[in-house]
Amino acid sequence: MIHTSAATRWWRDAVIYQVYVRSFADGNGDGVGDLIGARDRLGYLADLGVDAIWLTPFYTSPMADFGYDVADYRDVDPLFGTLGDAKALIDEAHGLGIRVIVDIVPNHTSSAHPWFQEALRGVNRDRYIFRDQPNDWESIFGGSAWTQVEDGQWYLHLFDSSQPDLNWDHPEVRAEFESVLRFWLDLGVDGFRVDVAHGMVKPEGLPDIGHADQVRMIGSDVVPYFDNDAVHEIHRSWRKILDSYPGERIGVAEAWAPTPERLARYVRPDELHQAFNFHYLGTRWEAGPLRHVITESLETAASVGAPSTWVLSNHDVKRHVTRFGSVERARAAALLMLALPGSAYVYNGEELGLPEVLDLPEEFCLDPQRLRDPDSGRDGCRVPMPWTSAEGYGWSSPWLPMPAGWGPLSVEAQSGEAGSMLSLYREALRLRRTVSGELRWSDSPEGTLVFSRDDGFVCTVNLTGSEIAFPAPGEPVLSSGPVEPGTLAPDSATWWRAKVA
Repeated sequence: MIHTSAATRWWRDAVIYQVYVRSFADGNGDGVGDLIGARDRLGYLADLGVDAIWLTPFYTSPMADFGYDVADYRDVDPLFGTLGDAKALIDEAHGLGIRVIVDIVPNHTSSAHPWFQEALRGVNRDRYIFRDQPNDWESIFGGSAWTQVEDGQWYLHLFDSSQPDLNWDHPEVRAEFESVLRFWLDLGVDGFRVDVAHGMVKPEGLPDIGHADQVRMIGSDVVPYFDNDAVHEIHRSWRKILDSYPGERIGVAEAWAPTPERLARYVRPDELHQAFNFHYLGTRWEAGPLRHVITESLETAASVGAPSTWVLSNHDVKRHVTRFGSVERARAAALLMLALPGSAYVYNGEELGLPEVLDLPEEFCLDPQRLRDPDSGRDGCRVPMPWTSAEGYGWSSPWLPMPAGWGPLSVEAQSGEAGSMLSLYREALRLRRTVSGELRWSDSPEGTLVFSRDDGFVCTVNLTGSEIAFPAPGEPVLSSGPVEPGTLAPDSATWWRAKVA
């Protein structure tokens, strides 16, 4: 049970588990994960040791973008259950000491949303972004960011054409989302993950891509990705709503910012509580770059009094077992991430060591990003969780096919196996609760990272493919690989307890 006295600032060092609802657990046997299935597996999450779960969108939706195209923000899509199921999940999670964060999608609605259907008829069109001529912006999913309607005007969609962007300069848009936040807070949720938190407000005048001083770019892609100062006023108004509820309700920004300093603006004391650290997620498996991004992340977050966050995988990127190139590196990366001060996010299935599925049959690859850009796509990281070792892995005709060799990766197979990835995560989350204090780097051989925190906790990481001589800094308490006296095993991480004088 969650007690109010223990609620204060719980989010600063929480482990938050992302439930990609349609791929987590199927409660009614139709092949699609749902809220009933998630509720049935809360005991598993409690045993894993997470502090909170983040549920991806389960609202009424045509599912053109698998729920990120919302047609009704105050109801549950029948595919996932009912409002009663949502309430039961929240209450049962709280009974197990697990908080519940839900997705809010404020940048755009579904084209099936009643507001947009009105706009197509010429009613209240200014709730969205229409203009007589398109500019040269491209969709993040590929192709033009504009679609023409029957009367000749064009509407903006930074994502799929079924996801028209809202006009956040319109007071009705702001009032509507404040009402939606209160609806779910009243139902008992503990916070919101804010989708596209950086992009809700567009550059004034909608300049063409050529105006680089007004349109911020990510990488070399010709895609308008905004980090507009005007969004911060919206987040401040939302923070006031969150603060008006008991129990430290939080806001988490999915914000793409060009620098950690810009990202820190989203978590100033009067704004949101956390922001996803995509700079860390995108760092390659090398000691120098990782030390740099860890130091920079901690310093910039501390400059505004916020904790940093750490994440290795999510529903939009290739799973890190595959990105890093081996299970050994993924195990080491998990111990490195979970040893850092701040809040860590775990994507469902990473605790099993699931790889990216790279050979899905073409007919199942329906991600709108891939359909617009064949060289991209997020289907492979969204393949359902294997729960049992038997054929089907606990699913009946899963919505995405599951590889034939996943039996040994299942929860059932790993639960009783000492040294499994699941056992490593369970023990790491248990021990993590005993670790506190700021990070202090120590000198170490090239290709390694060594740091300490309070009470003699030391983490060593060898990011090379060779053994490296290094004197033991204490007694090993948890390791991703073999521990030999006087050496660090290749691609491994170890937690130690040194004697404190």
